[in-house]
Amino acid sequence: MCLDIGDKRIGIAVSDPFNSYSLPVETYHRKNLKTDLAKMESVVKEKGITKMVCGLPVNFDGSDSIQTGKARFFIDKLRELLGIEIISVDERCSTCEAEEVLISQGKSREERKSVVDSLAAATILQGYLNQINKGKK
Repeated sequence: MCLDIGDKRIGIAVSDPFNSYSLPVETYHRKNLKTDLAKMESVVKEKGITKMVCGLPVNFDGSDSIQTGKARFFIDKLRELLGIEIISVDERCSTCEAEEVLISQGKSREERKSVVDSLAAATILQGYLNQINKGKK
């Protein structure tokens, strides 16, 4: 499972059982910390998740931003709650890539807004899966 963590929304994606490809699941609209964590716990239990990848929003030069700190805080809370392995990965450009795909498909601004975060999570997860599967070939 992968999360693209933002202030207003969290994009959620999962992999297939063989960890070959990623699939966008949903875009969750954030409420408050307690409710947000409960939602992530619910998805983890429902889907039988054993490992999570979270996008870490860093600046283009790789340095931390304000969003990096917010994401790390949420990831730390997830670790405390879920007790599963959580890996943070660089998410630079994932939302831009997702936007470009949706624009190329002719999606309206409103349509893009409803799915861009889950597609960004799928982009982050696919990058991670490609990296771990490279060594298996």
